[in-house]
Amino acid sequence: MNTNKVALVTGANKGIGKEIARQLGALGFTVLVGSRDVERGAVAVKELVAEGLNAVALAVEVTSPESVGAAAAAVEAAYGRLDVLVNNAAIIPEGDGAVSEVAGDVLRSAFETNVIGLVGVTQAFLPLLRRAERARVVNLSTSLASFAQVGDPESRMSTVLTLGYNSSKAAVNMVTVMLANELRGTGILVNAADPGNCATDMGGWTAARTPAQGAAVAVGLATLDGDGPTGQVYAEEGRLPW
Repeated sequence: MNTNKVALVTGANKGIGKEIARQLGALGFTVLVGSRDVERGAVAVKELVAEGLNAVALAVEVTSPESVGAAAAAVEAAYGRLDVLVNNAAIIPEGDGAVSEVAGDVLRSAFETNVIGLVGVTQAFLPLLRRAERARVVNLSTSLASFAQVGDPESRMSTVLTLGYNSSKAAVNMVTVMLANELRGTGILVNAADPGNCATDMGGWTAARTPAQGAAVAVGLATLDGDGPTGQVYAEEGRLPW
């Protein structure tokens, strides 16, 4: 199936991002594999192309406005629009920890990539998303951003002491809701996906869920038909509590 649609996935040279790119490519999308490391992006694209997918490397460092602007200009020149934006790039910075001990520069680093970078990418590509017939924006979130789950002493999430990551992803949820409200009625749907704890560099290789399972949540939101829901956070089993 060829949809003739174009999707950009940031941080797509490995892990869940690469699996999102793979699944969108299998659905007929031209997939732009966003990566801050050009060489690693090229390796990922070579792998996806070998599988018969239409994948193209795109250099984009989300914390660099110059890199983001150049990426948006390249997509505009090549395609004239963008149908799907998946904001997947994120970090758990080294030294992330409990509120009582995390250093300010560590906290700043998490927000620089996970929130400010995400907003910058979205702003840069929004004009191209507006040119698509029914564009979709999917932000990658996590159960660690859920106040209900982290606030529950019986939940495993309450034991994960990574303030920078957790709080920055909670901010991503707010970005998701506010952008959805701003774009309501335009045909652009904005949602967030919690892929769960998957076997990746970030999630740890002993995690029970595969990257493919986690990616499926985001791909489902990226391919919503019709008006659909907007401003929600979803996991495999459905909407998560905020």
